[in-house]
Amino acid sequence: MKFSIGGSLKLAFRPWVEGLENIPAEGPAILASNHLSFSDSFFLPAVLDRKVTFIAKAEYFTSPGVKGKLTAAFFKGVGQLPVDRSGARGAGEAAIKSGIDVIERGELFGIYPEGTRSPDGRLYRGKPGGLARVALATGAPVIPVAMIDTEKIQPPGKVVPKLMRPGIRIGKPLDFSRYHGMDGDRFILRSVTDEVMYEIMKLSGQEYVDIYATAAKRQIADAEKAEKAARTDKADKADKAEQQDRVAE
Repeated sequence: MKFSIGGSLKLAFRPWVEGLENIPAEGPAILASNHLSFSDSFFLPAVLDRKVTFIAKAEYFTSPGVKGKLTAAFFKGVGQLPVDRSGARGAGEAAIKSGIDVIERGELFGIYPEGTRSPDGRLYRGKPGGLARVALATGAPVIPVAMIDTEKIQPPGKVVPKLMRPGIRIGKPLDFSRYHGMDGDRFILRSVTDEVMYEIMKLSGQEYVDIYATAAKRQIADAEKAEKAARTDKADKADKAEQQDRVAE
């Protein structure tokens, strides 16, 4: 990906980067990033000399047809790890195990603590499972990362990206060794996650919303559904009124 797509991405979009010196030249680390666009998983690895392994939803590996096979081949080729999200607990455990395996190999593990893309460009509450448990189980440093303007380049549902310059800010590594062996304490997991999200917020400048992005997406979908139903109801009433007027005439 670095040699084929990475060079083209850097040439076409010219992403600016701050804090590259915070990425270790060798050894394990966890890159915890905000998630604005599908393209986040391309821009971040493209600007780094080292390989970054992300976990990806299993649907990218199991979709049918020619497009599905090509997508699966691409994700396998760039070293992404499939995680089945159909069962919440099973998916979480699979993500944690995958992350620990990457860290134990001395590599960089990339994770989006929000768990899904932001629906509106704001920063949402981090999920306390994968990120914190991998960090406390392995002792690896957590490096906060902020993607800037990638949602403007490729919003959800948009296939062809817009040519503009995104940014990447990489923060200083966070050390959570003081919590070693406490990965079973949910209050510690929440504390670690919130500390990382606070650093991401400072780097990105995003407005923080203290709910999960998945809940926000449901709220947006429900609001759109209610608005559509209201428009339909209004149109039906208008049609009914028009029919009554014709009868009266």
